[in-house]
Amino acid sequence: MSDRLDHVTAVILAGGQGTRLRTVVADRQKVVAPVAGRPFLYRLLDQLAAAGLRRIVICTGYQARQVADTLGATYRHMELRYSVETEPLGTAGALRHALPLLDSDPILALNGDSFCETDLPALLAAHQPPATIVVREVPDTTQSGRVEFDGTGAVTSFIEKGKTTGTGWLSAGIYLLNREVLASIPAGRAVSIERETFPAWIGHGLRVFRTGGRFLDIGTPATYADAQRFFK
Repeated sequence: MSDRLDHVTAVILAGGQGTRLRTVVADRQKVVAPVAGRPFLYRLLDQLAAAGLRRIVICTGYQARQVADTLGATYRHMELRYSVETEPLGTAGALRHALPLLDSDPILALNGDSFCETDLPALLAAHQPPATIVVREVPDTTQSGRVEFDGTGAVTSFIEKGKTTGTGWLSAGIYLLNREVLASIPAGRAVSIERETFPAWIGHGLRVFRTGGRFLDIGTPATYADAQRFFK
């Protein structure tokens, strides 16, 4: 795979409390819970390493020390740094808090509890400022919600889970964001990237990148069990 992403910094959101997963991994931060014999976050780091990235920032909160102790300061050829929240800041708030550590433009952001096979160099090549969301088509968006977009790839709306059914495109939890997007996030409070930040950028250059790669998350006991088979 091309190393064109060696100048891009990636940030992984890994601070959630994972309350739905407590029945199966009560003693672990879900992003380092074992999946097919390895901490789940290693799967994301392998994906980033294969794409040539060299600098990774991990946003932590709940069980922050456990995450840092598990991963350390380096992984393969990549430097790992940590942005620690003292209180929950939400997905966008965590990115805003980490901004001083993010030294590229654009920045690759990933949810730490999901995985999607994506051609990251192709994502970078297709990116148009200020923001690109990776989306994947699924047969039923009831549990995921959906992203709607026009023929040019411009996002037109987001529909929350439980309010839509049938085939549609879900957000795969991978975003390429220019610094102007992160700088627009209010600092010092909890902010949701899905419910606040992205809707505010509709009509201002928010676009999608479609992938057909496999997708999973580990947010529930059922999907965590699916992940064991996915990577085995």
